[in-house]
Amino acid sequence: MITYRKATASDLDTLIQLRLDYLAEDRGFRSETEKSAVAAQLKEYIPKHIGDDFVAWFAEAEGRVAAVAFLVIDERPANLSFITGRIGTVLNVLTYAQYRGQGIATQLLKRLVEEAKSRRLSYIKLSATEAGRPLYEKLGFVETQSHYTEMKYQLQY
Repeated sequence: MITYRKATASDLDTLIQLRLDYLAEDRGFRSETEKSAVAAQLKEYIPKHIGDDFVAWFAEAEGRVAAVAFLVIDERPANLSFITGRIGTVLNVLTYAQYRGQGIATQLLKRLVEEAKSRRLSYIKLSATEAGRPLYEKLGFVETQSHYTEMKYQLQY
């Protein structure tokens, strides 16, 4: 039986491990130093933000986490694209291999959508892998078309 619950500050170590597992599966770490740096940042970030502008939902089976999804909330000056000034980003949608194909990620994402509605976010966005895209489309996510070109400037430290 699968049970769902929202993560709390007491789930810190689990949330860090889930993020590391997601990143390892998604892109892989180049070194243990890189992995340690990510873990150290998460150890500071999660307690500061959880329950406020960071939400995580778990699916648990047999006393273990089977899947997880994160929602990060960002507040900005409002514009015509986000009238409430609040938007969300879905991150870290991870279902462990033995639990895939059971609709668990769908249930987690539905909970994130409800969370976004209750917090009056104008929209939620995500970056979809090819494997995840059909799930997101089934839930109503659409590819964005914009007259802007997304760009970034990578800072070096």
